[in-house]
Amino acid sequence: MPAEEAQGDGWLRAVHVEDREKLSRGWKESSEAHKDSIAEYRFVRPDGTIVWVMGQAVPELDAMNQILGYIGTITDITDRKRAEETGRLLSHTMEGISEIATITDLEDRLTFVNEAFVRTYGYDRSEVLGRHVGFLWSPNNPAGLLNEILRQSRTGSWKGEILNLTKDGREFPLSLHTSQVRDEHGTTIGLVGISEDITARKQLEAQLHQAQKMEAIGRLAGGVAHDFNNMIGVILGYAKLIENHLNPLDPLHRNVQAIASAAERSANLTKQLLAFARKQVIAPVPLNLNESLSLLQKMLMRLIGEDIALTLLPSDHLWNIKIDPTQVDQILANLATNARDAIDDVGTITIETANISIDQSVLKEHPEFTPGEYVVLAFSDTGKGMDKTTQERIFEPFFTTKEEGRGTGLGLATVFGIVKQNNGFIHVYSEPGQGSTFKIYLPRFYGEAEAPTEGREEVPLKGTETVLVVEDEEQLLELSCAALEMFGYTVLSAKSPGEAILLSERTEKIDLLVTDVVMPGMNGKELKERLDTMRPGMKTIFMSGYTADVVANRGILNEGVFFLQKPFTPQALAKKVREVLNG
Repeated sequence: MPAEEAQGDGWLRAVHVEDREKLSRGWKESSEAHKDSIAEYRFVRPDGTIVWVMGQAVPELDAMNQILGYIGTITDITDRKRAEETGRLLSHTMEGISEIATITDLEDRLTFVNEAFVRTYGYDRSEVLGRHVGFLWSPNNPAGLLNEILRQSRTGSWKGEILNLTKDGREFPLSLHTSQVRDEHGTTIGLVGISEDITARKQLEAQLHQAQKMEAIGRLAGGVAHDFNNMIGVILGYAKLIENHLNPLDPLHRNVQAIASAAERSANLTKQLLAFARKQVIAPVPLNLNESLSLLQKMLMRLIGEDIALTLLPSDHLWNIKIDPTQVDQILANLATNARDAIDDVGTITIETANISIDQSVLKEHPEFTPGEYVVLAFSDTGKGMDKTTQERIFEPFFTTKEEGRGTGLGLATVFGIVKQNNGFIHVYSEPGQGSTFKIYLPRFYGEAEAPTEGREEVPLKGTETVLVVEDEEQLLELSCAALEMFGYTVLSAKSPGEAILLSERTEKIDLLVTDVVMPGMNGKELKERLDTMRPGMKTIFMSGYTADVVANRGILNEGVFFLQKPFTPQALAKKVREVLNG
C-alpha cells in the first residue's frame, strides 16, 4: 500500500475484513486508557496474499498527559502462525487416534501427549510435559538402546519394540515408531512417536509358541508309542508268564518280578506321554465330579500321608461333565503327588468344585479361555509356591524342580494333556512361599451322570471257548496265544488277516476274534466285517499300541466296541476276553 494511502485510518483497509472490527475496538480501548496497543491480525497485500503480523503502538504523551501521536512497529509473524496452526492440527489429529502419541523437542523433553498416553501410563499431562522421556524407560531394555533410538530418529526414523514403565511401576511392551517433526523450511524441530501396548499380542505369541512346542513333543510321543508299546508288551507278558510258573521261594522269582515291575513303569511312562499328547485311548462317560471326589478321598489321603490335611469343599447342585473316569483319577493323583512334595512337614490341601459361566469379558485377561459353561476343580496347597519363571514351564514334559529320583516331570504334563483332550483349560495361581492353586475348567455336560462304582465284581479268568488271535507282530502273537492257552482257551493264531480268513473257513467254531487294529493289507475292522459274514455271532476285541487318533480314524472307538490298549499283561487279556464272552 502506498504511504499516502496509509495516512490516518487508511491502513485499516489493508487489514483482513474479518479482523478489522476486533482491531479497531482494541485500538480504541488502548487509546482511551493511554496504553500500548498490541495485536495480532492479518494483512492483505495488493497481490491478494495474506500475511500475519503483530502490530505494536506506543503512545507519545505531552505534559498534560494528552496523546500527541504513536510510534508503531509491525512484525511479520506468518511463519510462527503457520507453525502454531500446524502444531494445533497435529495435536488434534493425534489426540483422536487410538495409539499412544507423543511429541518431544530437540532436547527430548515431552511437549505433547495424547489421551491414549494418559490412559496407558496413568500420568496426568501436567506430570510429564517438560520432562525428558527417559523417566518412562524400563531398565530391562538393552543397554544403550534409548540413545540409539534418539540418534536414529533425529536423522530419519526408528521402528521396533521396547519396554516402558507405567506410573505405578508396571513394565509393559510397546511397538514404537518414531519420526521427525519439521517446520515449513524442512528444519527438524522435534520428534513424534506413535506406540501401541502389545501386552496382549505378546501373551498370545507366547501361548502359540508354547502350544507349538507341546504339539511337537506330542507328535514325538505318539510316533514312538506303537513300537514301544509292542516291545514293552512282550517284556511284560513273558515276565508275568514266567512269574506264574515259578515257585515264590525260587530265587529267580524276585528277579522276574523286578523285570515285570520295570516294564510296568515303562508302560506307565508311555501312558503319561500319550496323556500329555492328548492321544491316549479314552472312554468318556457323563459323571458328577463331587461323587468322584467322594470315592477318591481315601486314595488321596493314603497318597499324601498323615501330616497333610485334606479338605473337600464340593459345591451344591454341581453340573455334570463328560470324561473318562480314569482320567479324573490321573488328574487328582498327579496334583496330590505334586502338592505333597511341595509341602514341608505339615500342611493343607483343599479341593473345591464350582459352576462357572465364562463370557467375553474374561477373555481380556485370559485370552486362552473359551466362553461357555464349565465345572471348575480348584486344587490348592500350602506348599512352597512357584515364581513366574517356574510357572511358565511346569506343564512341559520332563521339567521338574524336584531332587533327582523324586519325579519324572510328567505329572503336570499329564494333567495338562488330559484337560486339553477334554476341551478344557487350566490356570495356575502361585507365589513363592504362598502355595499354589490349580484351577481346571471342564465343559458342562447337558445330560444325566452315570452312578460311579467303587469296584467291579471280580471276573473269573479261565475259559474253554475257541479264540482266534490275529497279530502281525510275531512275538506278541506267540505271547497272547500262550497266555490264553494258560487260562484254558483253545487258541487259533494268525499272522495276517488273510491267514485268519483261511483259518475261519476251515474251523467249525470260533467264539471270539482278538485282532490287532493296524496290519498290512487289511485292518482289524475290515477283517471283522469279512468274518462277520461267515460267523455273525462271533464277538470281537480290538487291540492296538497306536495312539487314539490313529485308532479312531479306523472307526474302532465307536460305542459298544471292545478295545484293549497295548501293552497289557496276560491277566488283563484274559480278563477282557472273559468279560466280552460273558456279555
